[in-house]
Amino acid sequence: MPNPFKAYRPQYWDREYRRSLYEGFFLVVVAITIHVFAGRYSSSIALNANPASDLFLEHLPLYNLDFLIVGGAIILWTLAFWLLAIKPRALLFGIKAFALFVITRAFFFSLTRIGPYPTGFVPGPNNLGWGLYHFFGFQGNFFFSGHTAFPFLMALILWDDDLWRPFFLAMTVVFGAIMLLAHEHYSIDVFAAPFIIYGVFHIARKLFPKDYALLTEDKVTA
Repeated sequence: MPNPFKAYRPQYWDREYRRSLYEGFFLVVVAITIHVFAGRYSSSIALNANPASDLFLEHLPLYNLDFLIVGGAIILWTLAFWLLAIKPRALLFGIKAFALFVITRAFFFSLTRIGPYPTGFVPGPNNLGWGLYHFFGFQGNFFFSGHTAFPFLMALILWDDDLWRPFFLAMTVVFGAIMLLAHEHYSIDVFAAPFIIYGVFHIARKLFPKDYALLTEDKVTA
């Protein structure tokens, strides 16, 4: 495995780069904090709300895919952030786009007053991810699917990378299918996610033009 620090030659570690990096980490902390409180608020309402009917879920078989939902997501997220870490020109824009994605999702699911789908799998104390499920208040985090959105965001960030773009696009489809087969998300949560993330990506371009310019330069000179 390559050493990520070798990619950080002196020109990438100047004062401006460090300041932007610290800003990105600060935004991530703020975004996750917002997500936790919004998730708990949304869950407190969703657990007492009525579920909606869903054309896809009414006809799809139900599978217990807890390991893939939690373990697969952890592996994917670890891989994604490792990729950003070894790409100094992509890191600044990547972490800020990620923070914007988390904040946007927290805002969206806070507005959705809908209960879990009746056949959706709910992890118990002995299931993988039970602690994360309750800490982040995932019981009411429906619109939109983060499992579907995150790999699509990574595909957009690494769009000119012929290896990782198709990989993350494939993971978008795979995780979307997993969430539907586990009845963890309504179908609208899954199908709307790429469209919303496409908008988030372009908003991030406007909000962080210098960081995106560095990413663009990396694509041109790669």
